[in-house]
Amino acid sequence: MLPASRAPRVLVVVPAYNEEASVAAVVAELQAVAPGVDVVVVDDGSRDQTARRARDAGAVVLALPFNLGVGGAMRTGYLYGFRNDYDVVVQVDADGQHDPSQLPLLLAGLAQSNIVVGARFAGVGSYRVRGPRRVAMRLLSGALSRTAGTRLTDATSGFRAVDRAALGLFARHYPAEYLGDTVESLVMAVRAGLTVSQVPVQMRVRTAGVPSQSPLKASLYLGRAVLALALAYVRTRHELLPTTLPVEPREERASS
Repeated sequence: MLPASRAPRVLVVVPAYNEEASVAAVVAELQAVAPGVDVVVVDDGSRDQTARRARDAGAVVLALPFNLGVGGAMRTGYLYGFRNDYDVVVQVDADGQHDPSQLPLLLAGLAQSNIVVGARFAGVGSYRVRGPRRVAMRLLSGALSRTAGTRLTDATSGFRAVDRAALGLFARHYPAEYLGDTVESLVMAVRAGLTVSQVPVQMRVRTAGVPSQSPLKASLYLGRAVLALALAYVRTRHELLPTTLPVEPREERASS
């Protein structure tokens, strides 16, 4: 609990891999809409100008030497937030789909839960998925709803906020595997005694890049989702033991 006189310190973590076309706009919008929060971009081994454009836009940049995936990038961000004594960390993707104006909805939810997920399929907006991807999302959401003891309609959403308790857990144990960052992390949190809830949000179309929508990739997504769910329940049966925090990545600050 924070003293009534002190507002929580909020950090927005933006994992980015080859997002030079959109990352600067995301950082600028965050600074305009939520001037009271700090923004750190985790450059996940990009081969383009992602790091430079994020830094020029005014973000702190953590540069990873090679691509780890969203989970590895977010663990880096959580570690940074934990070591710098932030109270809340919010994940915002670098492709422009997450609307920073909805940050207050996630932050308000932390009054009742340790983790708040911004849900696309909760009665707000017109975001739709079809085929195997829809089947996978329904399977994941159903299983995680039973585990968390509350209705979760969008288990794979990366638009989420965590409090200090969840931050301490994720700085040490956040999963790096594909879909582990969204699926296994929630199972892990619940089994560690943390609470999860969701708030309805409206997602936007990505401002740059091309999403994968082919039938083959959608089918692969379904298979990977089932595997990720199975691994989540197997792995988190074991006690989460304290581990040594990894070495901090190189930090690049915006020039004045």
